[in-house]
Amino acid sequence: MATIKISKNNLYHNLNQLALKSGSKNKIAAVLKDNAYGHGIELMAKLVSEWGIEQAVVMNNLEAAKIEKLFKNTLVLNDTITNNPRVSYAITEINTLKNAPKGAKLELKVDTGMHRNGILMSELKEALNIIKANGLNLYGVFTHYRSADEFTSEFAWQKANFEQVKSIVKEAGIENVRFHSHNSASLLRCKEFNEDLARVGIAMYGYNELPTPLEQVELKPILSLWANRTSSRELKAGQRVGYGGDFIAPRDMIISTYDVGYGDGLFRGNSKKPLITKEGLPILGRASMDFISIESTKEELCIFDNAKEVSKHFNTISYEITTNLKSEIKREVVE
Repeated sequence: MATIKISKNNLYHNLNQLALKSGSKNKIAAVLKDNAYGHGIELMAKLVSEWGIEQAVVMNNLEAAKIEKLFKNTLVLNDTITNNPRVSYAITEINTLKNAPKGAKLELKVDTGMHRNGILMSELKEALNIIKANGLNLYGVFTHYRSADEFTSEFAWQKANFEQVKSIVKEAGIENVRFHSHNSASLLRCKEFNEDLARVGIAMYGYNELPTPLEQVELKPILSLWANRTSSRELKAGQRVGYGGDFIAPRDMIISTYDVGYGDGLFRGNSKKPLITKEGLPILGRASMDFISIESTKEELCIFDNAKEVSKHFNTISYEITTNLKSEIKREVVE
């Protein structure tokens, strides 16, 4: 079966770079949602907690249950609110507050311009009144930037809106609340970080998605995908390989089948424009559900070690390449 290798050294390099940007490792929240962007949630949680990260972010309670014991707090972005001292819950609609259980740790997500979800800025005072009237535990207030990775003024506009949010919360007399708005892109581009927390996802995994005019911080991809040889055969010139016979051997050649395919999350792609592996070898013909064919006799091949490069080939983003990798693939840590 294919293997995903996680570079511990590259991960810790990235975390060190991010700690330098935020001012402290205590201000980094590791975003581990969606199986840690395909890297393996339990493995990544263990590695980052061993480095000293104390905060995490996940999508739901199922993910939180797998890792919450490793962190001081885990923020759940979207699920039923429970009363758990190690877990806080994002509130994205004001009506949710009216039925929120007392004692649960709540974090108000405020819509400062992304318009995807979150309490409207015009609703914020009403939300704070409900929190005070119902004796609810407001643990945090946050927002999310829609264009932090683009060279526009929208980041500054949303950031100014969030400063207004902070002022409204403080004027309401609510204390001991953490404020956080920075994702990977906004942390990497900011000159002075002055919030309580930065929610770091893609940068932790090794990708700087900022355009070149903005500051570039050196990050190193931590994930590589490897496949094992299952069989080899000699092709005569003119013989065809795989479904549809899309690849026609131009000469006598030795090819091997390797144990990875679109069933594992590798994109099927276009046989007329094949993905070139890390070792410079094209996938021959159509990728199958569980196998690919390559001109090689190596027992193990690196398919890719940089999702950003692969994403360009498939006209997508690095996030989609890694999150597409199935959780059943074996993952192992390498130094």
